[in-house]
Amino acid sequence: MSVVGDLRTLLHFPGFRRLLTVRLLSQLADGVYQVSLAAYVVFSPEKETSPAAIASAMAVLLLPYSLLGPFAGVLLDRWRRRQVLLYGNLLRALLAAGTAALVLTAAPSWLFYLSALSVTAVNRFILAGLSAALPRVVDEDRLVMANSLSPTAGTLAATAGGGIAFAIRIGAPDGGRGADSLVVTVGAVLYLLAGLAALRMGKDLLGPGSDYVQLRLRSVLASTARGLADGLRHLRERRTAAYALVAMTLMRFCYGALTVMVLMLCRYAWGSDADVGDPVETVDAGAGLKLLGLAVAASGIGYFAAAVVTPWGVGRMDRLDWLAACAAAAAVLEPALGLSFAPVPILLAAFVLGLVTQASKITADTAVQSTVDDAYRGRVFSLYDMLFNVAFVAAAGVAALILPRDGRSVALVVTVALVYAGVAALMFHVKRSAPSRHASTPSAPPSSPLGPL
Repeated sequence: MSVVGDLRTLLHFPGFRRLLTVRLLSQLADGVYQVSLAAYVVFSPEKETSPAAIASAMAVLLLPYSLLGPFAGVLLDRWRRRQVLLYGNLLRALLAAGTAALVLTAAPSWLFYLSALSVTAVNRFILAGLSAALPRVVDEDRLVMANSLSPTAGTLAATAGGGIAFAIRIGAPDGGRGADSLVVTVGAVLYLLAGLAALRMGKDLLGPGSDYVQLRLRSVLASTARGLADGLRHLRERRTAAYALVAMTLMRFCYGALTVMVLMLCRYAWGSDADVGDPVETVDAGAGLKLLGLAVAASGIGYFAAAVVTPWGVGRMDRLDWLAACAAAAAVLEPALGLSFAPVPILLAAFVLGLVTQASKITADTAVQSTVDDAYRGRVFSLYDMLFNVAFVAAAGVAALILPRDGRSVALVVTVALVYAGVAALMFHVKRSAPSRHASTPSAPPSSPLGPL
């Protein structure tokens, strides 16, 4: 049987169909918007990009609101999640339209980053809300299957959005600010469609339960600090979920460092035949942008492969063992492919790391959803989101210290491999030290197209 069969099974749940539609449109828009920002910041011909500049951009866009992520989680456990998806996407559509205007008018950089930061801030609510709502639209027996397909489908939608952005950016006649502004505008339209799609769900479908809903902002803010403390205590009692978050944070760090490396390789080492020390004007940013598009596509194929193999892997091991296996595979294959710094091996590495990262995320998502109570899921997923982004920004900062301008750094590749190996060792040690305490094997959905899980 196939992944198509799994999806057909899940689509029998009306709530899942509608939530999936919102996710696909929302993350398609994310892909368009994020690639448009990358193209504008990294590949604009008039800009000379460095690892430090990329790290600074990531910090500005991700760090401030990532640090506020747990507060968003408390709100997700107090506000109707369907309303968050509706108004959050409508707000992002408005803010993205503003970003498009700023790009077109060559506004000051600080104003551009402020606008982009606002869109990213709302994204904290949307992604955490989508994950927290998933157990409300499928039964527990099919939660692993849903986590294999729904977030992966969203990631593939984001990859497709990136492809749309690359196609528009490369195909535009001028290839300058007008093209960048057009791409951002397309993202704004998609955010609008995602918001409208949320109207197909009832207000109370996605939770939280009526006993937890608070509509008055003053009441919500008054309970924020207490809610955060409760959420952390709840997570501490769910050890499998806590260790899964640790593993995923470290693997996200690795992925972030390698992302900066690939950006610099595409911008300078592979962009043209110019020497690394040549002036920025001599480097063909368009050629590098095409190679970056191929890397994104290779990673997207890896995400899809993860949806196929993860239910099988989790069913035959358990969650912590599967996380250990993913990290160990990355520890071996990442240096084997990455140390050449050549396009073809790096594209293969993008596929492998896309598979490993998404497989680990599916596993961590399932661990959190199946062990964390519904009243706390918004807080825990916002913490999860915060750790994701802080790890990514930290990785960019480390890469800025290590990487030369052309992106070729043996030290970075080896460091990342060692972190992956450390994650594998940690998961193996945790499982073997107290198997009865930490193991958690998911229930197998009956008649699963992939066989027994």
